[in-house]
Amino acid sequence: MSGVSSESLTTALTTLEAKLPLASLQLAKELFGILGTVDSSAGLRRALTDPSRTGDEKSALIKQLVGGKVSADAADIAGGLASSRWASARDIGDALETLGATVVIAVAENKSAVSASGVSGLEELENDLFSFNQAVASDHEVQRALSEPQASAAAKVRLAERLVPGASEEAKVLIAQAVSAPRGIKPTNLVARFAELAAKRQQRWIATVRVTRPLTETQFARLQAGLNSLYGRELKVNMSVDPELIGGIRVQVGDEVLDASVVTRLGELHRQLAG
Repeated sequence: MSGVSSESLTTALTTLEAKLPLASLQLAKELFGILGTVDSSAGLRRALTDPSRTGDEKSALIKQLVGGKVSADAADIAGGLASSRWASARDIGDALETLGATVVIAVAENKSAVSASGVSGLEELENDLFSFNQAVASDHEVQRALSEPQASAAAKVRLAERLVPGASEEAKVLIAQAVSAPRGIKPTNLVARFAELAAKRQQRWIATVRVTRPLTETQFARLQAGLNSLYGRELKVNMSVDPELIGGIRVQVGDEVLDASVVTRLGELHRQLAG
C-alpha cells in the first residue's frame, strides 16, 4: 500500500489509537466481520473507493450496511475508512484487516500494561503466532488441509486451534482470521504479517538510548523516570555508548526520535546557514 492509501491508513491508525486503551476482542471481530462483507462484494468495494462519491456518501453507505449489526465504535471506524481516499479497491480491505489486527494486538498489550510493561503481553502473542507457523511448516498434511478450497472456514479454524492449544485468546483470533480469510495469500504469510505488527507495537515499550559516555546509576534512574513520565508507561531502556555523538543524548521509542546530540545541533546549524 502506498501513496494516498498509505496516508489514509496512517490517519485511520492515528484515530484508532484513542480507542485502544479500552479496546476489546469483540471490536476486532466486528472489524474482521465488516472486512468479510466488503470482500464479498466487488460492487461494494468499487462504491466505497469511487472518487466521484463524497466521503460523507461513502461513509453513510457502509454505516447503513453494518448499522445495528456491530458496535458504534466498529461502525465509526469503518465509516472513517470509507470516507477516506484509496488508490485501489483492495486497499480499503487491507486497511480494515490492519485495524482489526491492531485492536487484537492492543488487547494483548493492555493485559499486562496495567501493572507493568506491555512488552510481556506482546511477546506472548508473537510467540504464539510463531509457534503456529512452525507447526504448519512441519506438517505437509496440515498445509494441504488449510489450503483446501472445499474445506469450511470453521473446520480450518478448529484444525488451527488444535495446533496451538495453549495459545492466548488474542493469538487465536488472529490465527482464526488468517486461516478462514487469508485473502489470496498463504495463511502462514498473513500470520507472519500479524506478528510483524505486534513486533512494531512492542517497540513502543523499548527506548533505545545512545550517549557519549556511560551514565551513573543516578543518571540512568533519572533518565528512566523521565522517559516513563514522558510516555506514560514503563519503558525498557537499552543503552549504548556512541562517542561519535560528541555530546548529548539520542533516544528512540518506536518511530519517534528525541535527539539532543551535538552532531544533530551542528547539522541543524549548518542547514540554517546554508539556507
